[in-house]
Amino acid sequence: MSEEAKWYVVHTYSGYENKVASTLMSTVENRGLSDQILDAKVPTEIVSEVKDDGSTKEVERKLFPGYVFVKMVYTDETWYVVRNIRGCTGFVGPSSKPVPLSESEVYKMGVEKRVTEVKYAVGDQVHIIDGPLEDFVGIVDELDVDKNYVKVTISMFGRETPVEIELNQAEKLED
Repeated sequence: MSEEAKWYVVHTYSGYENKVASTLMSTVENRGLSDQILDAKVPTEIVSEVKDDGSTKEVERKLFPGYVFVKMVYTDETWYVVRNIRGCTGFVGPSSKPVPLSESEVYKMGVEKRVTEVKYAVGDQVHIIDGPLEDFVGIVDELDVDKNYVKVTISMFGRETPVEIELNQAEKLED
């Protein structure tokens, strides 16, 4: 049943995101619905804030304030359980009918991390295997595994051109 589960977005009162997520997961456990409602997340990022005195402090900030992401199999029962959590105002979608996120939206929004094995490093020569620059060859300038991109310098129209592509769009050229 869990392969039918998709990510949905739930709107909450501001500041209630963590409370809604934790209450939902304990309700799921109490009702034995863990095979239908698999996860509830509040995506966050760590940012450095500069205080008035010039010092910096690392703080966790919500990426989408007022929203909780719920991975579930959509049924009348799961809709009812999520909808009736205190602090939840409803699902995101037309007339509160939940619309699941696409796989690409899930990764772009940071709800789930895609694990990509990178077999090349900065300075390596790579062959671009997908996308509009397919079949170009270039040198890796920068790698960011967390953000899923690589900067590659390719030769285009007789010029060195830096381009950003996803990690899985390049593979190392064998010597």
